[in-house]
Amino acid sequence: MPAFFFASSSGVGYRRDMSNSDIASLLSAAAQARRGGDIRRAADHLQAALSRAPDNPAVLNSIGMMRLDEGKFLEAGDYFERAIKADASAPDLWMNLATAQRFASDEGKEAASLDQALAIDQRHFMANVRRAELHEKRGEVAGAMHRWSGVIALAEASGQANASLDQMLAHARRYIAKVAEGFEESFSPRLTTFRNSETSPLALRRFEACVGGVLGRRRVYTNECHGLHYPFLPADEFFDRSHFPWIERLEEQTDIIRGELLALLGARSEGLEPYVRQEPGTAPNKWTGLDNSLDWSAYFLWKHGVRQKDACARCPQTAALLQTLPMSDIPGRSPSVFFSLLRPGAHIPPHTGVTNVRSVVHLPLVVPQGCGFRVGGETRRWEEGRAFVFDDTIEHEAWNKSDALRAVLIFDVWNPHLCNSERDMLRGMFQEMIDFGLDGGGGIDD
Repeated sequence: MPAFFFASSSGVGYRRDMSNSDIASLLSAAAQARRGGDIRRAADHLQAALSRAPDNPAVLNSIGMMRLDEGKFLEAGDYFERAIKADASAPDLWMNLATAQRFASDEGKEAASLDQALAIDQRHFMANVRRAELHEKRGEVAGAMHRWSGVIALAEASGQANASLDQMLAHARRYIAKVAEGFEESFSPRLTTFRNSETSPLALRRFEACVGGVLGRRRVYTNECHGLHYPFLPADEFFDRSHFPWIERLEEQTDIIRGELLALLGARSEGLEPYVRQEPGTAPNKWTGLDNSLDWSAYFLWKHGVRQKDACARCPQTAALLQTLPMSDIPGRSPSVFFSLLRPGAHIPPHTGVTNVRSVVHLPLVVPQGCGFRVGGETRRWEEGRAFVFDDTIEHEAWNKSDALRAVLIFDVWNPHLCNSERDMLRGMFQEMIDFGLDGGGGIDD
């Protein structure tokens, strides 16, 4: 039954043995009379319908709506309650009762009626809106935050838009932001103490992310693996440097590695290739703009676990250093090691990688102003010579808004939370997959 359903009908001289169609005709006639401003005639039609069908919820609802229009809120509520007794499963009857109770300034009963509507349908949009408004009016912050957040989610999922809805959503967002600001101000002294006393950068970073999620200022991302998902590994966006004791040794060789890359580029050597190469006939997608384009290109030293001899010969010191590092060595899959080149204006769209058993290292080599990199809820600017390691199965993207080339050395290492025996078992499993004919691999990296 629609929320403000006006029952209706036609004429005089009603028969006692009225059918459902006769009731519907009376309700239709009543609605038509109301639209025409003939309230007395509408009342006659409804009274006739009521006398023939005293327990019909549509008739009772229509009379209740008329009483609402007349400002007789208690009488309206009585009719809605009678309608609900006949059909308690209709959430819109509960909504109409809540409306009468709101106009009668009975917040307790209004809340109970709205809760009944939500018990029938938790996604009832107006029930969520009215409950959020009532929570807010009564100063029930937790309830208001919960319901306003739900209203925003329902509206976004529906894809609908109009001026009144936009205004309502703007209010919801302002309320949530105001509460978040108030909480942050209240919590600030304790947070400041924690920041000043905590000695673990990892603990501090994790708690800051937690607070950001509580305040609605950042989304907490989870793993999305397009290949092997290894269960129960921590889903961290950027790994703490303490997991990689060799990272400073890598950074110390930045000038050497950069020099070998620039020599390659200066000699216009073969081997530079588009990173994105889709199969012919692939439907348009987010990678179409980069497909077979050197806007994002790569020079591979290792590719899906295979050492590229000619490329390594052109970059001997880089190759020698990499071979001393604990790169992930998964048969047929990794490591992949390459110079990643991003031309001016290029953008690598948000995406996730293949498996969380590996981690991805970036050593920035050439980074003009205007370049950035986001993993999950954290955005960083590459700093030349400052490496970091991230989980590429968490959504990430990269961009170059400068007028110069950006260059980064990228390679795979094991996820630091895997123990040695797990790594051995993974190597064995992938080798067995190859032997069994399930080989393959590859992925998208930055």
